[in-house]
Amino acid sequence: MPQRRLHPSFVPVTVVCLSSKRARRHATPFCCSTTADSDIPATPPRLQRPASAPKVSKVPISAPVPVSRQVGFGRPVTVDEMTQSLHGTEDPLWELMKREASTAAADEPQLASSLYANILVHDTMEETLSTVLGNALDTSTFQATQWMELFGDALSDDPEYGKAVRADVTAFMDRDPATSHAARVLLYSKGFHALESWRLAHWLWKKERRSLALYLQSMISSCFAVDIHPAATIGKGILIDHGTGIVIGETATLGDNVSMLHNVTLGGTGKETGDRHPKVGDGVMIGAGATILGNITVGTGAHIAACSVVLKPVDPFAIISGVPGKMVGKVTYKAGVMPSFVMDQRLSIEVLGVANPYQNVITGSVKGVEESQGFGGSSI
Repeated sequence: MPQRRLHPSFVPVTVVCLSSKRARRHATPFCCSTTADSDIPATPPRLQRPASAPKVSKVPISAPVPVSRQVGFGRPVTVDEMTQSLHGTEDPLWELMKREASTAAADEPQLASSLYANILVHDTMEETLSTVLGNALDTSTFQATQWMELFGDALSDDPEYGKAVRADVTAFMDRDPATSHAARVLLYSKGFHALESWRLAHWLWKKERRSLALYLQSMISSCFAVDIHPAATIGKGILIDHGTGIVIGETATLGDNVSMLHNVTLGGTGKETGDRHPKVGDGVMIGAGATILGNITVGTGAHIAACSVVLKPVDPFAIISGVPGKMVGKVTYKAGVMPSFVMDQRLSIEVLGVANPYQNVITGSVKGVEESQGFGGSSI
């Protein structure tokens, strides 16, 4: 009878002894083969082991960055530069976003897989937006793929949705000095995420899918600390800087190119029903912590100073400050530039000893707050 030998495919099993914390090798009987000697090659193959341990870079973390290396998303590109350098492309903003993602992946390899999955693997900005927001809103009961499908449906159904997304990205790039890259806006800006998620909720609301729209409103509030009712009306080119503590009521309206900082409330007075929230015009700048209550109009190009409480209608291009808010000055529209574009939080009131932040772009700094000049002093 031929002698039994182990088949060359036999692999010793390493068993860790928990009691002694030592590893022992055991040739377990059930791993053996009953193959005869004639079936075994003369020289059994041996297990291949790595020739050496993986090499680790010896470059210290604090090593200086080479001049030729692009750091982060690369050099910030203005909207004008983007338009010129990518002229002729079908979607310049999307092309810029992909370039920035490629640069960031080369600069930070540990982020490469994330950048690839969120941006570089996709063909359109709409696909990227659906992926990023779907993953951000993902829960065990409503999964990311379900959100992605909804975002895709809304973006395909309403072409204005995609236009608004691009206008919003551009607004962040133009007006937020801390967010100068398109890819960074889409990937990391919480205010942008909340705004574009609200656009889906608004689309659902218009499609009479009210329960799902309200569920999404709740998810936006939980994930991003921004509470915007799906029935509100919001224009394009909106900046929600920092994206924390924003409340916009059911019947509120925001025009195009509005900028607001954190902790802004557009609410009701608590005594009315129906149409009860503010109507904010184009180009309005709303400072941090400002509160605007009631069914009142905030005129085009107005500047609401930080922490103001506005209870009465605001004239176009008025500067409002205080509790309750008062008209303390006026700015003049010039060359298509609004307070929301300038993003200067100071008041252009010489009597307060503050230089005019609008300089040569928006003129009309105030010498005082006399009634005769129409700057009043009455509560707003």
